[in-house]
Amino acid sequence: MTLSSAASHSAVRHTAFTDRTRRLLPLDVSAALNIQTQALLREDPELGAVWMHLREIPLAEQRFARTLRDTIDQLLNGEDTGRYDWQWLYKTEKTHAGTLVEIKLQREFKFEDGIHMDYRIADIDVDCKYSQQFGGWMIPPEARGHLCLLVWADDKKSQWSAGLFRVKDEWLNRGNNRDLKLTVKAEHRNKIAWLWRDAELPENVLLHMSDLDRDAVFAYKSGQARLNELFRRVQHRRIGRNVVRTVAQQKDYMKRVRGNGGSRSALRHEGILIMGDYESHRSIASALGIPVPQEGEFVSSRVVEVTAPIDRHSVMLDGRLWACASPEDLPAPGPSLPSHSK
Repeated sequence: MTLSSAASHSAVRHTAFTDRTRRLLPLDVSAALNIQTQALLREDPELGAVWMHLREIPLAEQRFARTLRDTIDQLLNGEDTGRYDWQWLYKTEKTHAGTLVEIKLQREFKFEDGIHMDYRIADIDVDCKYSQQFGGWMIPPEARGHLCLLVWADDKKSQWSAGLFRVKDEWLNRGNNRDLKLTVKAEHRNKIAWLWRDAELPENVLLHMSDLDRDAVFAYKSGQARLNELFRRVQHRRIGRNVVRTVAQQKDYMKRVRGNGGSRSALRHEGILIMGDYESHRSIASALGIPVPQEGEFVSSRVVEVTAPIDRHSVMLDGRLWACASPEDLPAPGPSLPSHSK
């Protein structure tokens, strides 16, 4: 291969890499951030290889978000403690969060153990650091020169981010703590190649509902009554399984949602449907034009019978047409949900 043809081949390969990278860049970040990320991927081939590998994992963003949600919920342990706010965790529990995130991400994505760092991704060592405070990643001295997967999640903002960072001394604040851990200088956070920035974290409904509604839910002594009130007051919002567990505070919490004595049968006479993550339930939520429950989630809605033609979303159940109720619609018994299947 001649010098000119080699240069031409390199240029074509570089163009292909750039085009492929541009297609994979998050759509929810600014153009300036996209440009910065592309520059980082070009300048650091190892970073580019790991970035590309992670972005090409099927459903990676949704799985990342679910893993972070599960980690926070595990720490809150609402079934036993009734907690739903990160601020209520003990200091030792918050410190343990980073280890849990590291372990759960490795299990979810089956990352190999690293030689010197936590993971081996695309045949490259990568460390993993989590912080609930943006920019608060504590990087150990032994990570110098290596890549770090920096992860942040904020339950109050319902957002999370993850990006790759090459650890270089000139980009770090000196550690003043006993173990000499370092942090990324604020002016050098633009050296982070974001995989996902300010992505949606599944909502912790108990944390974000009004004080009035939350107090009304927890005013009941019975776990079943608390769940009924939750689905009555929190409609058209995805309610995660951990929220149900925290409200019920019972080992058989899922039974408390179902029919045959659970919230579904208790609230049906008020016209309230509770849809789960079954395909038949998801299709009903979609037809009604309300949020569709994802894995491990529920969505409730009060419905009323309507006659065709109508100018709003509707669904056929029990041989009749139903739509989401408006505040003016009087409560009336609702239809039964179809038998479900995944």
